[in-house]
Amino acid sequence: MGERLLEGRTAIVTGGASGIGWEIAWCFAHHGANLVLGDLDLARTTERAEQLASAGAHAIAVKCDVTEEEQVTGLTEAAVEATGRLDVFVNNAGVTKDAIMRKMTLDDFRTVIDVHLSGTWLGTRAAVAAMRAAGNGGSVINMSSISGKVGNPGQTNYSAAKAGIVGLTKAAAKEAARHGIRVNAIQPGLIRTPMTDGMDQEALNAGLAQVPLGRIGEAEEVAGVALFLAGDLSSYMTGTVMEVTGGRHM
Repeated sequence: MGERLLEGRTAIVTGGASGIGWEIAWCFAHHGANLVLGDLDLARTTERAEQLASAGAHAIAVKCDVTEEEQVTGLTEAAVEATGRLDVFVNNAGVTKDAIMRKMTLDDFRTVIDVHLSGTWLGTRAAVAAMRAAGNGGSVINMSSISGKVGNPGQTNYSAAKAGIVGLTKAAAKEAARHGIRVNAIQPGLIRTPMTDGMDQEALNAGLAQVPLGRIGEAEEVAGVALFLAGDLSSYMTGTVMEVTGGRHM
């Protein structure tokens, strides 16, 4: 095995119990990071933390609703209390409530905006505050989506939230830079997750037809980009948006 790129650092991953969040957590642990997994499902998150611990990583689980300010702040406090530091914060938690705009309820619009956009704002704010207090810099990684670049029918809520995360990332990057804190975003495209596994095959094929690399992406390929942004290899990058799409919508 080569160099462990996050040796001794502490990373928080929201929505870390499943999907892309879990792959990011596993990748970070493989590279020596201490992990704090924040998720609504504490039982499942605890299982995941135990799985990381059995592989030799230091990991804890924290129940966290990313729309609740006190819980997000508590997540950063738990990381610092457990390990004495916070180096990386991945805002990954999300939810979908798809419907064409004519049928989408206001509650469903607000829920998706609140979880994705407000949740990312709360996470970014809490992470920057903790990192600034420590004075050692850090990396915040916000999970956007290619839907925030092009817009998807049936996802006016999700596309709006993910586009908002791009603007939030760039503004926060400008504010945090003087403290040595970097803020970047990732825009995944068609990635194999439980959500895409449940897609209608015709819709999946239509999406794949737009991917120049000709295949669906894997969650670990998104995790690899998160690893790059978390560590020193990206030390001169902030305010960037990295597309992981196989070339779709380039």
